[in-house]
Amino acid sequence: MEKKYNVGYVWFLSIVAAIGGILFGYDTAVISGTVGLVKSQFALSSMHQGWYVGCALVGSIFGVLVAGVLGDRFGRKKTMLLSAFLFTLSAVGCALSADFNQLVVYRIIGGVGIGIVSIISPLYISEVSIPKYRGSLVSLYQLAITVGFLMAYMVNYFLLSSAQSGGTYSCVLMERLFRTELWRGMLGMETLPAMLFLVIIFFIPESPRWMILRGRYESASSVLLKIFKTREEADSQLSLTRSVVEKSSSSGSEFKYLFSGGIRVALFIGIAIAMLGQFMGVNAVLYYGPVIFEKAGLSSGDSLFSQVLVGVVNMLTTVLALIIIDKVGRKKLVYYGVSGMIISLLLIGFYFMYGASLGISSIFLLVFFLLYIFCCAISICEVVWVLLSEMYPIKVRGLAMSIAGLALWIGTYLIGQLTPWMLENIKPQGTFFLFAAMCVPYILIMWKAVPETTGKSLEEIEEYWTKKGQGK
Repeated sequence: MEKKYNVGYVWFLSIVAAIGGILFGYDTAVISGTVGLVKSQFALSSMHQGWYVGCALVGSIFGVLVAGVLGDRFGRKKTMLLSAFLFTLSAVGCALSADFNQLVVYRIIGGVGIGIVSIISPLYISEVSIPKYRGSLVSLYQLAITVGFLMAYMVNYFLLSSAQSGGTYSCVLMERLFRTELWRGMLGMETLPAMLFLVIIFFIPESPRWMILRGRYESASSVLLKIFKTREEADSQLSLTRSVVEKSSSSGSEFKYLFSGGIRVALFIGIAIAMLGQFMGVNAVLYYGPVIFEKAGLSSGDSLFSQVLVGVVNMLTTVLALIIIDKVGRKKLVYYGVSGMIISLLLIGFYFMYGASLGISSIFLLVFFLLYIFCCAISICEVVWVLLSEMYPIKVRGLAMSIAGLALWIGTYLIGQLTPWMLENIKPQGTFFLFAAMCVPYILIMWKAVPETTGKSLEEIEEYWTKKGQGK
């Protein structure tokens, strides 16, 4: 396989697109360190606290809705540029916001960026990838998300430690950003990776498969010549993708094709695994980890440090998953990982029920959380973006990913909004028992309805769903 492709160039394209995942991860996880600070400064109720966390998810839902349309109409590259601009605007705006309402507005803008990049970055990587390594290449995006998580946790921890050390700044703005109103600095630090993403996108080409879809065959050929080592192989790929596009063109409009036969089945499967994955607890841990740790008796500093450990385990496990996903396969990773998630969620629930009365150290809770993050990172977090980026035909890939992504972000919003309520009303133990129960239908869907896509080309996967619709 290495003899046919310029593997290094494909990895370069994938890494650049994956940087969008760093922004996704940072913007998502930085909130965990700011919730208490913002709640205190603006005297937020539990519902307003949930809105502060959930408002960015509202933006994400809108971003997901338009991402597929923008990506299909204007191209993957231009749409990623738009998301980078929105991230930059959001980071600066949050740092300088005059009141809570402005803060919410800029969080929503950043959420739109998250929604767009969550669809377009993995889609772009999938379309420039190599079948043998597509799982690993698309997984770079998930790895970047975990890097963003870890960056956010570390920034939160070190800014809090620095502020507590008692130093002062001569500049009034710096004093507000990094001492008196620390949440501003935490949110504003996203400006650095956002500007990096904005600049580096100019160094990658448009997706060749998108250009073929739009009839730009010469431009697509020039990119394919960089991906493949010979013109013969580049022309062969161009002809194969062109024939698939022309075949799907005879099936009517995009919406008609999307809701036809096996394509409709693939769409509903994507919606199911995208939404169910959010009700298995991972975002509750990412958003409210410090709050949950404090409920277990840890101080604010210790809870943020525990969240840093969560980020480290998340990132290192994603590296492991990236290495093995194309060897083990998508479905096996889900079977093993989700089974471990169920066990660890039950252990967390039992800790909150009996830990205090039995005098069990909070160290055990941290171990259970790290086990949960390990199992989650090596399975559903790794697999979901890979599957969504590869299971849909090129004609409707952006649209289908937007619909599945919409389901994902609706689920994420509901978890972000409802977790404080659940922690108060059904208590931490009930919350984590509910998350464990939601893991069961996820495994059943993966077992019964999802084909193994490891090692198959995008055109082969498209043919599978087309034949399924014809009863073959």
